[in-house]
Amino acid sequence: MIEIILPILIGFIITLAITPKTIIFLERTGIVGTDIQKFNKPKIPEMGGITVLIGFLGAIFSFIAVSNFLTQEISIALLAGITTILIVTIIGILDDLSILVKKPIGKIKKIGLKQWQKPLLTLPAAIPLVAIMAGTSTMSIPFIGLVDFGIWYPLILVPIAIIGASNAFNMLAGLNGLEAGLGSVVLSILGIYAYGIGETSASILALSLAASLIAFIYFNWYPAKILPGDSLTYMIGAAIAVTAIIGNMEKIAFLLFLPWFIEFLLKARSGFKAECFGKLEHNQTLSKPYKKIYSLTHVIMSLGKFKESTIVIALLSMELIYGIFLLLIINFI
Repeated sequence: MIEIILPILIGFIITLAITPKTIIFLERTGIVGTDIQKFNKPKIPEMGGITVLIGFLGAIFSFIAVSNFLTQEISIALLAGITTILIVTIIGILDDLSILVKKPIGKIKKIGLKQWQKPLLTLPAAIPLVAIMAGTSTMSIPFIGLVDFGIWYPLILVPIAIIGASNAFNMLAGLNGLEAGLGSVVLSILGIYAYGIGETSASILALSLAASLIAFIYFNWYPAKILPGDSLTYMIGAAIAVTAIIGNMEKIAFLLFLPWFIEFLLKARSGFKAECFGKLEHNQTLSKPYKKIYSLTHVIMSLGKFKESTIVIALLSMELIYGIFLLLIINFI
């Protein structure tokens, strides 16, 4: 038990300790983004995924050290999973840093990676898991039962999971605390479930990142002092997929990801042009910005005029209640 609890605490403490220094560093280096849902449109340090990544790695390395001391055994799947998450996070960092300097007038314009480039760049991240044939080819499909995908599981399904989750998680984002909050909820549920079925590697991976995210939320909550950036959203999505694969928990992970499938369908209605943001009113509440609903955030906004933090709390609460419900019934689905 100590090899689980200690890394979680270390990840939380490291992230909590280094984030204030990181905020100062990002401000001084000009790595900032605009907090859209504020009247004065403040420039806030971006690329908060760096602090979470450091805390997460600190937690994982401490787990490896303790496990090596106690059992002399280290999971190859865990190491491959960490490698995949690191690759995806680096791609997110590149997206956050993709700034062009226009000459000769010297204007700086942040353009980011193109949409078609992101899946292609995240594809190689699946190689470590494919190389070790992580997971099992037999999957439990909700309401269908066990299905054996054979060689197609590592060659096709694993890359699709990494690409899909890392890119899709970024769709439901933009409000202070939303990305980190949802990530901490989903990963906590996955980590608890993994621990319950004896998948220690998957459990420590999920719970370590969840702990780092909870520490990060302290600085990312409304009004945010730091923004997550794609470095964090990519990392969370990849971690969810990796946890599901190495823990053989595709069924519960798929069901927990249901809000993002709904978000995908809602965004598709707008040709993926709509944003999660709302229309900022004079009393700092957010109203639905479009006539139609193009995001789960718009669903909450359509129920009334709520402040940004209230909308985030509503979405986090729904995912948490849904996740707990899944934990109770997953074995019966």
